[in-house]
Amino acid sequence: MSSIRIPDPVPPAPRRARSRRPARIALRLCAWLALAASLAGKAGADDSAGLQVRDFTGEWRDLVALESSVDLRVRGMVNRGTVRQRYVNDTGEWLEGRYLLPLPGDAAVDTLRIRVGDRLIEGEVQEKAQARATYAAAAASGQVAALVEQRRDNLFSTAVANIGPGELVEVEIGWWQSARFEDGAFSLVLPLTFVPRYQTVVADPFAAMDAPAVVAAATPVAVDLETAWEPTIALSVDLDPGLPLASLTSPTHDIEVEPLATGYRVRLTGWVERADRDFELRWTPRPSASPTQVAFAESLDDGHYAMVMIVPPTLPVAPVPRELVLVVDNSGSMSGTSMQQATAAVDRALSRLRPDDRFNVIRFDHTFESVFPESVPASEANVAVARRFVQALRASGGTELLAPLAHALASPPVPGHLRQVVLITDAGIGSEQQVLDHIERHLGQARLFAVGIGSAPNEHFLRRAAELGRGSQVVVRALHLVDAQTDLLLARLDQPALRDLALAWPSAAEVFPQRLPDLYVGEPLQVLAKLPALGGELRVQGSGRAQSWRTQVALGGARPAEGVGRLWARAKVAALEDELRRGGDEDAVRSTALPLALRHGLASRWTSLVAVERVPVRPADAGLASVAFANAAPAGTLALAQGATDARQRLAIALLLLFAAALVLGRRRRPADAAGEA
Repeated sequence: MSSIRIPDPVPPAPRRARSRRPARIALRLCAWLALAASLAGKAGADDSAGLQVRDFTGEWRDLVALESSVDLRVRGMVNRGTVRQRYVNDTGEWLEGRYLLPLPGDAAVDTLRIRVGDRLIEGEVQEKAQARATYAAAAASGQVAALVEQRRDNLFSTAVANIGPGELVEVEIGWWQSARFEDGAFSLVLPLTFVPRYQTVVADPFAAMDAPAVVAAATPVAVDLETAWEPTIALSVDLDPGLPLASLTSPTHDIEVEPLATGYRVRLTGWVERADRDFELRWTPRPSASPTQVAFAESLDDGHYAMVMIVPPTLPVAPVPRELVLVVDNSGSMSGTSMQQATAAVDRALSRLRPDDRFNVIRFDHTFESVFPESVPASEANVAVARRFVQALRASGGTELLAPLAHALASPPVPGHLRQVVLITDAGIGSEQQVLDHIERHLGQARLFAVGIGSAPNEHFLRRAAELGRGSQVVVRALHLVDAQTDLLLARLDQPALRDLALAWPSAAEVFPQRLPDLYVGEPLQVLAKLPALGGELRVQGSGRAQSWRTQVALGGARPAEGVGRLWARAKVAALEDELRRGGDEDAVRSTALPLALRHGLASRWTSLVAVERVPVRPADAGLASVAFANAAPAGTLALAQGATDARQRLAIALLLLFAAALVLGRRRRPADAAGEA
């Protein structure tokens, strides 16, 4: 990569003495502000998107580049994903590299390998404290080592120690993931960066997961080299959908599609791009091939595992009056196009209100306010007031969701109306578990729907919030998709859900999710189960308003699919984590979760992946320096939300302030120039 140089501003030409002093004062003030802005944050080590690093002499310079490539191998509905991160050391020092790796929230992470030249080092799953100790000891003794830890369900930290001068080290991480089927199309989403979480003073039960994953190496001259270049991504998909397709597209990236004998090869058109937004791939079956049910199975030593998807028929009925409460995020992380997308989505929802509906709009950052004290009739006048309120919203401040959401759920119910709370946000929050717990405990008869906003929203949290809120979720990744995605959600709001779902398995089964969701128009039922044997029929039934539905699935005809067992284990681990959130006993939950994660080889809250080369490579008298690789700021954002600005942003602010000074200077001079010309 080449470094980016922003030229120094050109000083203004000298003017008359009588116009200099006020302008000189303004220019000097703005110059000092610009200098402060450009230097701010260099002393800190927490910048999340900086361009430069500091070496042992204290000089700031370009240092280390990180490249990533992703391979996705999709068979039916099961994806085997592999990401390879290349740490390039172009310095004369021995380095430790660190990087935050976003992955799908339901990813079953089970593989870690290190490649150094022609040497391959296989990783293993260990209990978390043991893995940290293994990594720290290896780093201190000069061995090449890598560590992968789960910090959140959808965020992992990776570290690799003892990258030699001039050396390239490749760290490979593998996971299993299931595709989704909604609104007649399959989709697969891979997060490539993330919105930094806003941290409140309220303690989070899972705060320990945000502790630094890297244990400092015991070397006398170890220093922190801070943040390096933003990463790039190369991506390839080997897709065998198992049925003929009508379309294969990506709403997030330009792709090239190559037909194969049994499927398709998909690549990014640009081959290598900045990892600044989520990647989504969508494939739509031909109408005659659209599935109504499908089952996949895997047999392992400890049992048989099945993944079943069932698409219920649409049961149209007349819509009921509703109370629509729109909760919209206007915090700083929504700066840029995200705020435009959010306000457009709210306006679209307001335009679809019916005369017999009631509604309210609540906006939040680190504070919140509502347009009306309580829900009001959807009259033209009331809707006009709400629209003006929404159009005036500007992104600023922190992201504190708990209070506004609690307010929306706690307001008195409207008799004869179905309460539907729609949350519109990028979900850059720190207290995820507290918010989820509040939804589960205080939902009442309401239903919660989530609209993810931006190029890299916290989709895992939004999906969990919708699941616990017995609602649904969509993601608006670009401004031109607002109408289509909002209309999809509103169509679900207009139709009552298929409720009271029940499953009858042919033998004893351990099934996840344990609490079956309500299903809205276009949504399937997807479940994972562990069974003593494969065979017989799974019977399914549910009810809508004044209608019922029944079907059955032949388990003996399930398609073989590798990875189903690990996906089931990941779902069970997530259910055990939910027990902790509900106040379950830590020791009791750990005693079940730890052996489960170890048996299936998964990274989790209780386990990590660690790989160590047996022979030390770093000389005993050579120090180990540390460099944190940057994650890209989400595309379309100003990336100023968390109080941290990167090097380019500080320089941009500096130039902006100098430009402001020039404007002041010009305004001060014009009267004098005009007088001189007269």
